Amino acid sequence: MPTSTLTAGVTTGPLPADDLGTTVDVTAPARRVVSLVPSLTEAITATRRDALAGATDWCTHPADLDVPRVRGTKNPDRAAIAELAPDLVVANQEENRELDVERLRASGIDVWVTRIRTVDEAFSSMRRLFEAALGWGVPTWLEEAEQVWSAEPGRAGPRVAVPIWRDPWMVVGSDTFTGDVVARLGWQNVFADSDDRYPRLELGEIDRDDVDLVLLPDEPYVFGPEDGPEAFTHAPTALVSGRTLTWYGPSLVTARAELEALVV
Repeated sequence: MPTSTLTAGVTTGPLPADDLGTTVDVTAPARRVVSLVPSLTEAITATRRDALAGATDWCTHPADLDVPRVRGTKNPDRAAIAELAPDLVVANQEENRELDVERLRASGIDVWVTRIRTVDEAFSSMRRLFEAALGWGVPTWLEEAEQVWSAEPGRAGPRVAVPIWRDPWMVVGSDTFTGDVVARLGWQNVFADSDDRYPRLELGEIDRDDVDLVLLPDEPYVFGPEDGPEAFTHAPTALVSGRTLTWYGPSLVTARAELEALVV
């Protein structure tokens, strides 16, 4: 389940700093990269495929990805990562543990941590990753995604809820990337004003007549035709790829059109 686990470092010296302000002694252009985040894995592969030296078991895009696996986002195999001899490991504040980042750095491995909670942060974070950390320049797909999301929302959209877990039910609340994606579409996240980023709720608090659409993504909880829609008797539901709602790489090029098609 989504948790925020990393804390900001202190910026010192002329070296580039990651999204948390920790300076990283990068080797640019990076030739060997290990990614601990599915979104970043897709972004790196779409930009310079032969530079990806390793990825987690959860890195599913592209579908034909064939690189050494280093276990999961929350329990990476640090010894396996070290054996891959990466120039840089890329991680994310929300998806990876501070402990793993600290131990990788203590072993002499450079780690660049991203922090992304809005669409604009995704663009600025990716630009700095590819320019300052990897030394590859701005990818074409990133420029395309920025153009796609520069358009203003159309007519006022539906009131939506986005569950991300079941038993207990949890939804997208405030200060999240997914919530900002919804807002940028002109839709209203029913729980945007929650005190929590991912509040726990009773089903009845989600399944309401004033909710126009419940979006059921396939990650982190794998909602599917037989697991999710049957629980709702008041609000209509739509199964949606979690990649379109929660990923901040090349998926952003097509995510807007895919989501808007749900309410046409």
